[in-house]
Amino acid sequence: MGYTVVLQRESDGGYVASVPVLPGCVSQGDTREEALQNIREAIELYVEDCNAAGDVVPEQDETEFVELKTGAR
Repeated sequence: MGYTVVLQRESDGGYVASVPVLPGCVSQGDTREEALQNIREAIELYVEDCNAAGDVVPEQDETEFVELKTGAR
């Protein structure tokens, strides 16, 4: 199972990673690689917690990336 991860660069350095389909599944890291490793661990824990509680594990729907050209109207 795969999940979309959103990475946001922080103004003071580092990254915040979140998984939109898993509410509250957020992590961070000083580097992009560290943030991705940390969010992988957070996803694993989220899924384990869902399974332990007998809750349904949210599944990823199709996603599409839309890119806009700067200055386009």
